[in-house]
Amino acid sequence: MFAIIGLVVVFGAVIGGYLLERGHLAVLMQPAELLIIGGAALGTLLVANPSHLITKVFKGLLGAFSSSRFTKQLYLDTLKMFYDLFNHARKNGLMSLENDVEEPEKSQIFSKYQNFLKDHSARDFVCDSLRMAITGAVTPLDLDQMMETDLDVHHEQEGQTVSALSTVADALPGLGIVAAVLGVVITMGALGGPPEQIGEKVAAALVGTFLGILMCYGLVGPLSSSMAKRNEEEGAYLAVLRTVLTSFIKGTTPLLALEIGRRAIPGHVRPSFKELEKTCKGGSAPPTS
Repeated sequence: MFAIIGLVVVFGAVIGGYLLERGHLAVLMQPAELLIIGGAALGTLLVANPSHLITKVFKGLLGAFSSSRFTKQLYLDTLKMFYDLFNHARKNGLMSLENDVEEPEKSQIFSKYQNFLKDHSARDFVCDSLRMAITGAVTPLDLDQMMETDLDVHHEQEGQTVSALSTVADALPGLGIVAAVLGVVITMGALGGPPEQIGEKVAAALVGTFLGILMCYGLVGPLSSSMAKRNEEEGAYLAVLRTVLTSFIKGTTPLLALEIGRRAIPGHVRPSFKELEKTCKGGSAPPTS
């Protein structure tokens, strides 16, 4: 939502200032310049990246226009899920979770938390880690290192989408110059004609530079930054999962493991201890934004 508002402010301020200076809006309407810049930018994206990464870039762009899903309520629901899971393991042994981690969709515990099941990255991370713990073949320290490696790989993969979009943003001013140069070439071919016609062609050429710079610093660049922050939010969420799992596997009680994980949650979405306790003890958490 804020991304949409921000873009409206950017383009509104630019166009509004232009109109205040008695500029003619029709002069900025140059479909050919936009085709050159936009088409070339899309082409650079296709040339530089494999298909699966391009798909993730477009999904990330769509996500940048939606509200963040990493809210206080999501963290509370996740910690409550761990509380149920750990208490079950404490009463019946860690082996009792084998069916839950092998088929989480059929698990009586996981099935109560559909948002978690829909998040394939988090679901696979938790189930794969618990699967290794159930085997008893790894120590808590080794398992923690495995989870750290998993998070490093995930962070690198998500960073590639941001890098791909940032590369396009960096190319846009240069592509605007390309469009402007082509406009100048056309203008040179029209020398000797009416001054009005030459003026229109010069204006069209300058619009190419304007569009390239505006799209870089006012559109694609900010969207790339927004995607990077969304990736950081997801990385923080997975880091909390790692902290909770590591704490429990080391032998701490379920509630203490959750408290350790709660303190790893970013401050702006961190629930209080009373909120966590109320949620885990069966009550509903207070409404959260």
